[in-house]
Amino acid sequence: MEAAAAGATLVQVLDLAAVFVFALTGGLSASRAQLDPVGFIFVAAVTGLGGGTLRDLILDRTPVFWVANPYYLLVAAIAALLVFFTAHLLMSRLRAIYWLDALALGMAVPAGLAVAVGLGADWPIAITMGIITASFGGIARDVICNEVPVVLQEGELYITAAFAGGAAGMAALAVTGSPVTMALVCGFTAVIIRAAALAFNLRLPRYKPRPPRER
Repeated sequence: MEAAAAGATLVQVLDLAAVFVFALTGGLSASRAQLDPVGFIFVAAVTGLGGGTLRDLILDRTPVFWVANPYYLLVAAIAALLVFFTAHLLMSRLRAIYWLDALALGMAVPAGLAVAVGLGADWPIAITMGIITASFGGIARDVICNEVPVVLQEGELYITAAFAGGAAGMAALAVTGSPVTMALVCGFTAVIIRAAALAFNLRLPRYKPRPPRER
């Protein structure tokens, strides 16, 4: 009973932190698109809540996390308005989006893992839920703001970082049996890989078309 309560608390904390940080990136994207305050809140909410919403729908987890606890909406709105009044202070809002996305990976991927594991999902499903939780909101954000989604840009190590974090977290869970250790290992791995990719411009090789071979 105590373990279940601790797991639920862990998920709430991770989801709350991920919503806030992702909502900040939504606000920054809204600032780049020069939207009004309502637009800021809308984009921030979609970004912060999108991944967790899709995760819960796929896992048939009802009610969806922000419907059960509407304060997640308030957190997203606060993040949006915070950015509305401060975005002009940043030297590069795009760079800030990339780094905040990297930080949010460390919260969203383990949140997805924890929810899936708590519902008894096998490890491939758990890792997939971690990736979805960490990526879908950002994809929706970029599409709404008429940007190419970050996860699809020129070999960006984003989904790769989420996958590696999820795999590391599941391995840690198998060894230790501790959801907290799982979350820490997962989040740390995802953030380190994504941060290294940003700092050192690491990218996956891109597909390059070649002329067909003659038979």
